[in-house]
Amino acid sequence: MRNALLLAVQFLTRIPVPIQIKANPRQLGASVLFYPLVGGLIGGLLYLLGLLLPAQSPELAAALILAGWVFLSGGLHLDGLADCADAWVGGTGNRDKTLTIMKDPAAGTVAVIVLVLLLLLKWISIAVLIGQQRLDGLLWIPVLGRGSVLLLMLTTPYIRKNGLGEQLVRLLPVSAAKVIVGLVLLMVWGGLGLIPVVAALACVWLIRRSALHRLGGVTGDVYGASVELVELAALLSLALYV
Repeated sequence: MRNALLLAVQFLTRIPVPIQIKANPRQLGASVLFYPLVGGLIGGLLYLLGLLLPAQSPELAAALILAGWVFLSGGLHLDGLADCADAWVGGTGNRDKTLTIMKDPAAGTVAVIVLVLLLLLKWISIAVLIGQQRLDGLLWIPVLGRGSVLLLMLTTPYIRKNGLGEQLVRLLPVSAAKVIVGLVLLMVWGGLGLIPVVAALACVWLIRRSALHRLGGVTGDVYGASVELVELAALLSLALYV
């Protein structure tokens, strides 16, 4: 289990892992179970940063927290969102064209616009939470975001063959994953209330519906987009309604 956790930390964050890991298939599949825990690690660091920053300028503090958020994840999920944004628009409804664009490393105009809007909305939402003294949102929302990957893995077919994502889905311990998803939803409900949980679930449902309609399933880029969009949905709902 230790190797599985370290694999998850290594894959999802820029936090240095001081040892070289040789994972067997069982550990590789189990690493996905730790995604929400890695979200909790990111959230804990963001929460601590929020406590250390002066509250006199919520906008500046929010910008620094958001910069830390992006740094900790290495932009991994933002890259997935950018690829999906370009592919959904440029693919013009064609499955093969959409998949081809998703593999293109270049970012188009649509990707840039979507990323700017997402980061802008995250920044102002964090500033509102700081003003409301709701820093606990920083602790729980990264957990929800990474829990969404588990939920998609359990409910939606993975369509790219012979890649890392296909291995992770195939090796995922399904029963344990279901328990972890349930625990994540219950814990976030207890920590933040029902509204952010409902917003996150609605966002996952929309992502799943769109991916099934366009692609017949999901890819690694869709997982990354889900993390970012679920985090945004939960942040907005918490800032607006709680």
